[in-house]
Amino acid sequence: MVFRLVLGCGTVGRQVVERFPERDARTGNRLLVVTDNESVAETLRDESLPARRADPTDPSVIANLETPDVIFVAGDRTDRNRLALARARERFPTSSIVAYMGGNATEADRTRFEELADWVVDARQSMVDHILEGAVSPSADAAIGLRKRLAEIDDRLAVVMHDNPDPDAIASAVALVDIAAEMSVDADACYFGEISHQENRAMVNLLDLDLRNLSSSDSLDDYSAFALVDHSRPGINDQLPEGLHIDIVIDHHPPRGPVPGEFVDLREGAGATSSVLTEYLDRFNLEPRRPTATALLYGIRIDTNDFTREVSPADFNAASVLWPHADTSILEQIEQPTIEGDTLETIARAIKNRIQRDSVAVASVGEITNRDALPQAAEQLLSMEGIETTLVFGFRDEMVFVSARSRAADVDLGETVRDAFDRIGSAGGHADMAGAQLELGILGNVDDADEVESIVSVVEEVITNRFLEAIDAGPGTSVGAYTQTIERLFSIDDESEAPSRNRTSADENGESV
Repeated sequence: MVFRLVLGCGTVGRQVVERFPERDARTGNRLLVVTDNESVAETLRDESLPARRADPTDPSVIANLETPDVIFVAGDRTDRNRLALARARERFPTSSIVAYMGGNATEADRTRFEELADWVVDARQSMVDHILEGAVSPSADAAIGLRKRLAEIDDRLAVVMHDNPDPDAIASAVALVDIAAEMSVDADACYFGEISHQENRAMVNLLDLDLRNLSSSDSLDDYSAFALVDHSRPGINDQLPEGLHIDIVIDHHPPRGPVPGEFVDLREGAGATSSVLTEYLDRFNLEPRRPTATALLYGIRIDTNDFTREVSPADFNAASVLWPHADTSILEQIEQPTIEGDTLETIARAIKNRIQRDSVAVASVGEITNRDALPQAAEQLLSMEGIETTLVFGFRDEMVFVSARSRAADVDLGETVRDAFDRIGSAGGHADMAGAQLELGILGNVDDADEVESIVSVVEEVITNRFLEAIDAGPGTSVGAYTQTIERLFSIDDESEAPSRNRTSADENGESV
């Protein structure tokens, strides 16, 4: 529910008020118009719109009102709008204010309006549409909700990315920290795991981004509030406790279960969470810092594969907002890092070991030192002639890491990977990119090298065949083969139970690349 307060109701104000959604009682939203024009007040009341005849510039009129979510300063005179704006901002420092400048604004008026209002409107022709879009749209209501939630945080905020974060998660966390700072909220951009992909490390280092690397043994007592970006559930794809109270969730991935949070913004239509955070910066009238703008632009480009994958108008709009503030020379350096030898070796093993069936290629690369080499290997396989879907997996610390890519129109890769592996680990992603993480605890009890090799061989066969079976069955179909082998290898005691999700990266929401 949104409470909107209108101070003054001139010619333009009337047009806007009459089109507010509060005219439909089903919305549950609230509206109050304060105007010193008795005729206007009576007309609005006749139309069942709540209006009060009073001076909108009088501090006593608004002194006892509850805090509005949005204030619209909408009189016809510039001088009175300026006075009403100043007193509204003093009384309601956390409210979003849209202010009409009136018809006789001086340069001093313009400066003062820009200082006090979140949105300043100075053109009659597009007035109604601008205000309705800026103050009534769902995305505007989301900005109002985020502002309110941040204003309620008294102590330090942890903005938590998913494990082993990708550029979209990193940039989104940094942007939310910047927004919190504007609201006088101290915040840290936090992550578990490591940033091992060479381009991701280059981004963090070249932009000198301030991130905090948490471990599972670290106390969370430093924080009184928690935000999740680029994923939506604590304990899934991060190492937070599953029952942790979450204050803010901002993500663009489809959730696989109930999403907790006081404020939740899931934009499944956006190609990147960075696009959503860019919109918040824009709606809060905040000019992004150059490192933040550069990181956000890179995050959008990576998640949309340079605006060719699951891209939306919001992504293009965000890029246009960020471009004037981004450092393109640093972007070039980030995108051309030195590729490590281990990564090249992993790609080579994937090409050599691939098993191809029709347009699907599956490859085991054996033991890995850098899990971020897997998505690069999957991308390389996808570039081979005749290949439309790839899955590459490797072993590290009794875990199996899986990365998949597809450009096939008839494959929903996220659902396919979930069907194949969700019962034996954590899996998920998008239609064209996905991943999984499977715990292979049995290896911890084996010392003999030959026996380890034998077990790994069986695991490779199981993973390959489960994926191919899931491809054949189509999305939403349970994969039932190899049940006894799976239960023995992945330590599942009951067929209805999967391994605990409250561990490292669960890769539920689209892989960290």
